Amino acid sequence: MTRYDRQMILPEVGTAGQERLRAAHVLVVGAGGLGCPVLQYLAGAGVGIITIADPDVIEESNLHRQPLYSLANVGESKVYAAAARLHGYNPEVELRALNVALDPANAGELVAQADIIVDAADTFAASYTLSDECFRQSKPLISASALGTSGYLGGFCGGAPSLRAVFPSPPTNSANCASAGVLGSAVGSIGAMQAQMTLAVLLDFSPSPLGRLITVDLKSFEFGGFSFLNAKEPDWQAPFISMGDISSKDIVVELRDTSEAPQPVCKTALRLTPDELDRHDFTPAYRIVLCCRTGLRAWRGAQVLTERGYKDVALIADVGI
Repeated sequence: MTRYDRQMILPEVGTAGQERLRAAHVLVVGAGGLGCPVLQYLAGAGVGIITIADPDVIEESNLHRQPLYSLANVGESKVYAAAARLHGYNPEVELRALNVALDPANAGELVAQADIIVDAADTFAASYTLSDECFRQSKPLISASALGTSGYLGGFCGGAPSLRAVFPSPPTNSANCASAGVLGSAVGSIGAMQAQMTLAVLLDFSPSPLGRLITVDLKSFEFGGFSFLNAKEPDWQAPFISMGDISSKDIVVELRDTSEAPQPVCKTALRLTPDELDRHDFTPAYRIVLCCRTGLRAWRGAQVLTERGYKDVALIADVGI
């Protein structure tokens, strides 16, 4: 008996499927509540290379929903602790731990190196940055979100529509697990389903999960879903960019106040409130770059400016994953 016998018995896997898994490279962005079960099941299945990107350290409040870690790991880097634990599960898997935040500056290179990307991040800015890059490179993206006892997951890009096609507008608020709470078993269940979607793409299941969204309510145990294969990419898209993408000709607007950011994002930045942004007149010939912490105020501001006739708008968020 070998490590993978039980899954190789399946006609959907077999020897050929196991070889495909061994040859695959998966990028997992986020090693938290969603990322932990994703990483455990992908490593257990024998995926050849798993790159893990996350800049966070382990806190005691993480442990109820992130079972890769223990009290002994508190204060350690998530990616290094995860890689060490996963190596103990399956030393045949090559684990690449990147203690970095996903952002527009590194997204292109990280996506290019992988066959499939798993979005287990906890900011919508990171999710849209990944989707934009995966769509550009035609790489499949398995993205999920969980909060409280509910969430969704779906297969985007790689020939299917992008996250923007399904969610063309930003969320109504910037709530996350820290502010709104989450039940560990709920986020773990959704993360396990992400792993299943990822394996389904790698094993070429039919029908493919790409172009499919699943909604999950684990309080009422209600599941929904729909195909979005015919969804259209939105005409208007304000991309997230990095600090290095700012040009000397850009008009940079800092939407954070002095209590959030004592120093603006750059010396030439205008500091405006969202209300002032709505009334300010800009030079139409230049790109407007809007900066805030999560990207939410910047996105909403970009929508306002677009409605006023300003077409070239970009966003900078102060957080990675």
